[in-house]
Amino acid sequence: MNIRKSLAAAGIALAATTSILSVASPASAAARDGVCDSGEFCYYYNSDNAGSISDFTGSLDDYGTEQPSCYDFKGAGAGKGLCIKNEAASVWNRSTQTVRVYYNSGYAGSYQDFAAGAKGNLNATLKNNNASHQFSPSTRTNMSYALYQASGGTVTCGFDGYTTTPGRHEGIDIARSVGSDVRALVSGTVIYVARGNTGSGGLSTISVYNSSLNKSVIYLHTAPRSGVSVGDAISKGEIIADESWHGVSSSSGAHTHVEVRAGRQTHAAVSVGDPTLDNADPTAFWNSQGYNER
Repeated sequence: MNIRKSLAAAGIALAATTSILSVASPASAAARDGVCDSGEFCYYYNSDNAGSISDFTGSLDDYGTEQPSCYDFKGAGAGKGLCIKNEAASVWNRSTQTVRVYYNSGYAGSYQDFAAGAKGNLNATLKNNNASHQFSPSTRTNMSYALYQASGGTVTCGFDGYTTTPGRHEGIDIARSVGSDVRALVSGTVIYVARGNTGSGGLSTISVYNSSLNKSVIYLHTAPRSGVSVGDAISKGEIIADESWHGVSSSSGAHTHVEVRAGRQTHAAVSVGDPTLDNADPTAFWNSQGYNER
């Protein structure tokens, strides 16, 4: 009887040990080791899931660009040791979540989604132009992408974000390049247009009023398209201007200032040199319209 009990106890101990080992195994497999394990999202250096692998278990907004600090290809094969930023050609998503690959760092710019379990090549925009990736990405679109589309832009100054310029910044500044298409972020009716001219004395303005929201979205510094006139009905995503530097001293400072104001407003609030913040923080508004403020 005692022998049987001892054998039974030994069997339970062995089963417990086996159970612990089986739980520990996936955890060790999830290390970044250049092998595409279950639960990971993996970049490949070459198309069709060939070449060296770089594997991840979570989101990353900046890969770095130089060794030894960058995230690199670790697996055997072509590309091993290279930083993965702007070097990947295909992916395998072995996680249980959708993973989004972005053109820019900070989860910005054009993107491509890969469902759980999906393998595939990066599209023509993102092949060798990958700069960040995100697990379970937000269903909202980044403003910096929606304003220009193509490969998106960059937020250069957030709401109330002046650091070296006096005053309270009343909108969000987003930049891409001179001549880029500028699109309406919200539908509505054009209630004011001032075309201005390049240089610090030539501010331009497009004000689009949405009556159902009782908000005006105002775009500054762009070159309004010739067909944009007061009274026009504007759709979300419609091209309304070209990026320029109307009211900015030089082309190097070209950007689009996007400002949301309560009610029907034809002009933006004064920012530079004005210590009073006239507009409310627009984060909740932009989120409600399907945008991230980045």
